[in-house]
Amino acid sequence: MPVLKSSEATVTKVKEGVERKLIHAENLMMVVIDFTNGPWSEPEPPHSHVHEQTTYVASGEIIFFCEGEPDQRLKAGDMFCVPSNKKHTIQLLTKEVRLIDSFNPIRQEFLV
Repeated sequence: MPVLKSSEATVTKVKEGVERKLIHAENLMMVVIDFTNGPWSEPEPPHSHVHEQTTYVASGEIIFFCEGEPDQRLKAGDMFCVPSNKKHTIQLLTKEVRLIDSFNPIRQEFLV
């Protein structure tokens, strides 16, 4: 469907304090991730995936960690990108954070 109203979106509980909703086309996916379990004393374990990723920090503050790059403290309005197969992670600095991720190709495992 080309339009998804927030009030009609399926909300997936990823884990306690983390929820996501998404929309996708054939080769592009946008995911809104809401965190309510911050701040964190340490970052999540790094991960990687074949998907290219861009992220917009819609609210809150994080530290972004990306393999081979200096750590970056980011706040609402900032953005980052992650190349395919590069290890990366975040650490929440505020109680609530909203990230808007885009992935190419789409993350099939998010559709299950």
